[in-house]
Amino acid sequence: MITMATTEQKKKPKLLIVEDDYENQRFLEIFLRRKFDLQICDSEETFYQKIKKEKFDIILMDISLRGKKDGLQLTREMRNHPEFKNIPIVGLSAHTFQQDKDNAYAAGVDVFLTKPAPNDVLMEALTSTLEKKSGIKIN
Repeated sequence: MITMATTEQKKKPKLLIVEDDYENQRFLEIFLRRKFDLQICDSEETFYQKIKKEKFDIILMDISLRGKKDGLQLTREMRNHPEFKNIPIVGLSAHTFQQDKDNAYAAGVDVFLTKPAPNDVLMEALTSTLEKKSGIKIN
């Protein structure tokens, strides 16, 4: 017998959170796990390990990452790869200048939010982008 909770859990869209700050990871995990099946990565290396291993419905991409590649570069690479180019990407950054926003959109994000994004704004950005780009509705 399948319970309602199990059925609902299976229907959650897969979200990859790309965030290198541990405190932000924890907050996002707690806040978003009720609506999404989550995975978290913190660098270019773990990012590529995850997307090669699993299919994600949407990505929440921090723009400023430690390491050789930032979120803009990862987004550009996703958009140039046939297998991943249509995955919705919501960019998230502490940088609030217009140029940062322009750079994020030029790289290929679907939506750009600045930190700290209000919870309702973040959830709306994720759910509406997922629905628009993939047709997936979240309850």
